[in-house]
Amino acid sequence: MDRFLVVDDHPLFREALESAVRAAYPKAEVVEAASIDEAVAHIERRPGFDLALIDLSMPSVKGFEGVLRVRARFPGLPVVVVSGLEDPRIVTEAMNCGISGFIPKSAKKAELTDAIRQVMSGEVFVPASLTPPATEKGRGPKKQDFAERLATLTPQQLRVLGMIRQGLLNKQIAYELDVGETTVKAHVSEILRKLNVASRTQAVIETTGLDFESIL
Repeated sequence: MDRFLVVDDHPLFREALESAVRAAYPKAEVVEAASIDEAVAHIERRPGFDLALIDLSMPSVKGFEGVLRVRARFPGLPVVVVSGLEDPRIVTEAMNCGISGFIPKSAKKAELTDAIRQVMSGEVFVPASLTPPATEKGRGPKKQDFAERLATLTPQQLRVLGMIRQGLLNKQIAYELDVGETTVKAHVSEILRKLNVASRTQAVIETTGLDFESIL
């Protein structure tokens, strides 16, 4: 049986997504979550979901934090972003997070159903109207440059970065490593400097798609 996770803080839109899922897969199991925390709890309690549909804008998370948290902790779970923000630049950033599709909330039920079918068949779905311009030449070398910068991190900095990818806060990282929070902050600052990124979120986005675990 196909299993889907629908993550949105609005009950009516969760119902709309569930309806679209059932139109494509009538016998599917659909589990709803109103927050990223609830979604993570569902996945940990009963792994094996085939697809997660996640609203980009939800309380308690900023930007792509929620999507990145799920992608980092459950890299094998395909994720589709559902958003009311219909901007090709947002789509580009979302795709850089390693998602399997981007569905605008303005999409009709038939479009939602078709998008879900495409992703479940292994394709990546982005509406033609939101497809980012093909100006990504040189992206391979950029990734290679980033991988080289990643190799300059110390073993402890790599461990800290790995925990950042899991969504842990500085206090939690300090507890796991048995060091002071000030030490963790220093590591984070040095990680951002070495990787030439402006934020923790950008660091996670840049490491998506790299064989990060093999470096640890």
